[in-house]
Amino acid sequence: MTNPVRKKRTNAADKPEWQLRLYVAGKTARSTSALENLQRLCEIHLAGRYSIEIIDLLVNPQLAAGDQILAVPTLVRKFPEPMRKIIGDLSNEERVLVGLDVKPIK
Repeated sequence: MTNPVRKKRTNAADKPEWQLRLYVAGKTARSTSALENLQRLCEIHLAGRYSIEIIDLLVNPQLAAGDQILAVPTLVRKFPEPMRKIIGDLSNEERVLVGLDVKPIK
């Protein structure tokens, strides 16, 4: 479960504008919900400009150290910088969009 689930590429350098990593621990209800919520939000707000990489920490626990993951599911915005993290199932759309800096704080 460490392969990118979906890649949308649009720029000349063949790299998506938004590079996201979702850390999960197995196929739990929270992990599945987080992935579904993330995919939905990306299609609505970042269509054609993102990639999502799923990292299952039950399969590769050593990968948690690189992004300092303490809880799952955790979403990490790798690019654009600065890196940002959101913990939870990503069901609160407003919180996710503000956390990723897709939508400004009102």
